Amino acid sequence: MKILVVAATRPELSILAEYFNLPEGDFLQTDSFDLLITGVGMTATAFSLGRYLNTNYNLILNLGIAGSFDRNIPLGSVVNVTTDVFSEFGVEDGENFISIDDLGFGKSHYKSFFSSTLRTITDLQKCNGITVNKVHGNELTIEQVTKSRSPVTESMEGAAVLYCCEKAALPCLQIRAISNYVERRNKDNWQIGLAIKNLNNWAVSFLTNT
Repeated sequence: MKILVVAATRPELSILAEYFNLPEGDFLQTDSFDLLITGVGMTATAFSLGRYLNTNYNLILNLGIAGSFDRNIPLGSVVNVTTDVFSEFGVEDGENFISIDDLGFGKSHYKSFFSSTLRTITDLQKCNGITVNKVHGNELTIEQVTKSRSPVTESMEGAAVLYCCEKAALPCLQIRAISNYVERRNKDNWQIGLAIKNLNNWAVSFLTNT
């Protein structure tokens, strides 16, 4: 199975890169999988995928770290984000927000689609996410988005990957490790190293056993 591994930044896959002895570069091809480093955010992600997506791939695997709105999920946990939303895609009408869906100009919700019985996938907690341009760090906006979207995870790229894969009719997965809880910015509470370690261990296991 030919897999395209997609991540926003190289450091998020540092252990994987070391394990497979991958050189520097934004697009790398190996016998087992290809690796695409897109850059941070929806625009960079969509542009990069527009250059490299093709029907030779059997799976697009989006990997990265994420924030969690759910404090019942331990930091460092690896989760399967099966639905994702462009949460800011729409217009404000006073105190109300009207989504692009309700405006009738498109849709903001996208799903991963990859059928597998592999325990490396089925054992992961499934959850829904939001994709944002501005990471939440204000109590008021956190409360608002929690009520309106009920998200579990937050990233800056996830929905863009699912969007591109849907348009290209390519199977995809979004696997993320929880590095922090969504709250007012406080680096002392972050567990980025643990999240990267667990994400990479999962990815190496998946790529070597698929």
